[in-house]
Amino acid sequence: MIDKESSIPLHKQAEFYLRRLIEMDKYKNGKMIPNEIELSRQMNISRNTLRQAINKLVHEGLLIRKRGIGTYVAMGKFSSEATNWLSFSQEMRLLGIEVENFELHIYRQRPTNEAKLFFNINDDETKVLRIERLRGKVDFPFVYFASEFNPEIPLTGNENFNLPLYDILRDEFNIIVKSSREEISAVPAGHFLAEKLDMELGEPVLVRKRLVSDIEGRPVEYNIGWYRGDSFTYKIECNRKEDYQSP
Repeated sequence: MIDKESSIPLHKQAEFYLRRLIEMDKYKNGKMIPNEIELSRQMNISRNTLRQAINKLVHEGLLIRKRGIGTYVAMGKFSSEATNWLSFSQEMRLLGIEVENFELHIYRQRPTNEAKLFFNINDDETKVLRIERLRGKVDFPFVYFASEFNPEIPLTGNENFNLPLYDILRDEFNIIVKSSREEISAVPAGHFLAEKLDMELGEPVLVRKRLVSDIEGRPVEYNIGWYRGDSFTYKIECNRKEDYQSP
């Protein structure tokens, strides 16, 4: 508890208290913590002192504060490594996370310009299958995907897209994906993504583009994933090429 006779400043003691609090099972991974009135009463400190401690943990990314809602514990970040790419379902399976599909939308439409170039589509009449999915772990959607597929693949849109996508391509169409060329960028959340990912307008979103090809080099999928910035880390390991030959 808070010791007002201690030489440790009250806001630091409150910070230690909060760090212990958010490690409790009842508050881990996205749970709301008690409101400021309740917490300041528990610690017997002023709300201004409490806010100093909360602000510190918000700055560290351990807590997330939303106006009109309250403060909750940040989800542990999910990560992916560039050295060995996997499908989203495979990435989550390796982390022991059960994937939940919150929304599924299927369209037949003209491709976006990027997909048109990737699939080498030369006319303006060809349509491609587009799938949009809101996905994440149970009770926590953190990524919105949009995929367009090569029109040469006879996808109907009636496939069971609750199954891993690349398993469907392998088992139903004998297409084995092999390579993925990726682009990573960041954008502020607009109205659409803020609503889908339960974020504030302007909060950071990680954009991950994938251009996926099969074992024969044929383009298969053009995919964009928009990830909550507080939920995903992308790791890259590079080795420097040295010239060890003597001059």
